[in-house]
Amino acid sequence: MRTRFALCALLAVFVLTAAAPGALAAGDDARPAARSCGSLRLTGSLPVPPAGLAVQQDVSIGADCTPRLGAVRLVPADRVKEAAAARRTTATAAGGSHHVSSWNEMYDCCNIRMTGLYTTSDWTTGGGRVVSAATDATEQHNREPWDAGWSVASSTHGADCTADCTVSRTEAHADFSYRGIFDVTGNWYANSHHSSVDLGADGTASCRFDMELRHTFVGWNWRHGCA
Repeated sequence: MRTRFALCALLAVFVLTAAAPGALAAGDDARPAARSCGSLRLTGSLPVPPAGLAVQQDVSIGADCTPRLGAVRLVPADRVKEAAAARRTTATAAGGSHHVSSWNEMYDCCNIRMTGLYTTSDWTTGGGRVVSAATDATEQHNREPWDAGWSVASSTHGADCTADCTVSRTEAHADFSYRGIFDVTGNWYANSHHSSVDLGADGTASCRFDMELRHTFVGWNWRHGCA
């Protein structure tokens, strides 16, 4: 079972698009001194692993400003470092009750988490249907002294079906802005996270992730996974 799942995980489809640096938008005249790699969009999907396991992948920004795709890794769920209380690793429970957590994070070159979006979903199944489903989403972001750093600009989450469903699809989105040590104008950096989880009537689930960054820097790292 684990061997077959590992092969499926390695075949998970990932599309990475690095947009060339474009013209500055209005108000971007105070460019920070640090070299920027320009805008970037990353998308990917992962199957939820069997109970007791977590699946995750890192994507780093290389010296040439292109994404470097890391391996899809299966690890024991209890070894996955918790970044927030929302990242619970409880897996399928008895009696047709199920749980899945996802994490969608952006780290800087010093391995400091800048921004993150986390979802937790619980659903029950019976008679070939999703009987009930509920999802929560939380955001985490790095702050700096003197009330500076990353902030949540907006966030939403919801589901297309929460009772008597063939599949319940949950969506969460968070936009983050930055004003601080590395850019005092607040016009340079912006991260947008989108996470989606499909909850199946058979108790299985799959996670999809999107990441959009207004500007990036060499050594930044996108970390995402589910359990």
